Amino acid sequence: MHNKGLVHRDLKPDNLLLDNEYNLLVADFGFAAPVEGRDGSGYLRSYVGTKPYMAPEMHLGKPYKGEVVDIFAAAVILFIMVAGTPPFSLAKDDDGYYKTIISKKFELFWRYHIRGKPSGQYFFSEDFKNLMQHMLSNDPTERLSIQEIKEHPWYKGPVATKAEAYEECKVRR
Repeated sequence: MHNKGLVHRDLKPDNLLLDNEYNLLVADFGFAAPVEGRDGSGYLRSYVGTKPYMAPEMHLGKPYKGEVVDIFAAAVILFIMVAGTPPFSLAKDDDGYYKTIISKKFELFWRYHIRGKPSGQYFFSEDFKNLMQHMLSNDPTERLSIQEIKEHPWYKGPVATKAEAYEECKVRR
């Protein structure tokens, strides 16, 4: 999508679909915008999207780079897929969970999120924690690029086969 010159700005689970081959499809481009911004500056300014998935710079009303806010939203989605719960309510400094990210108190953030998880402190791998800490960074310049995400050890880890994905979805139907 970014390589085709578009940013989504409303990535959330409702806008992600799987085809019959379990390929990911992105839907609802109603808030999409050009990567280079509407004025060619590389920045966007519209306050659009679904609040729990919006990057902090959007909540602050600051100009933002579309690719970076899409990466932030993707991190929230990935966190929910792994943990079963959102990482925070809103990426704002008055949200207790997000405040731990702003202040880089990651140990506290992860301590909050392992409560009640099977295998406790071992529920989240160190690679997953590292990936999330970088993708959910309060500073947009510290967030990983798509290329850096693809090179990250967690991304390169084990992946379910299509047959395993089919069986998992069949069981949950």
